[in-house]
Amino acid sequence: MSEARYNSLEEFKKFREEMNKEILERGTLNTKRFWALDGAVYKDGALDSKTKELMGLVASLVLRCDDCITYHMIRCAQLGVTDEEFFETFDIALIVGGSITIPHVRRAVSTLLEIRRLQASGKSVSI
Repeated sequence: MSEARYNSLEEFKKFREEMNKEILERGTLNTKRFWALDGAVYKDGALDSKTKELMGLVASLVLRCDDCITYHMIRCAQLGVTDEEFFETFDIALIVGGSITIPHVRRAVSTLLEIRRLQASGKSVSI
């Protein structure tokens, strides 16, 4: 289980970019294939990207991966997920994952509030 280590979405984004670059420069072919597959599965198909990102958010909450949660929160916001859709998604994670997911739902809501503040000030939210 990871713990949140970032004071802002900007810090998260910067760390993620730096470490992804390092991993992809030094990683094996298998690492690069996994990175490519991870990006490909979230593209529109029988399920649209928004649905897939919401599914990724549920899985991340249940697995209690804060970095993953932050990533999927940002992607969902980019795809136009409403607050109501976020909170219904949190409900699914709570049912599947149980009460142990509550601290991660709290952090997800904190991330959502930061995303909405950035959007309200006219700043784009990206990953």
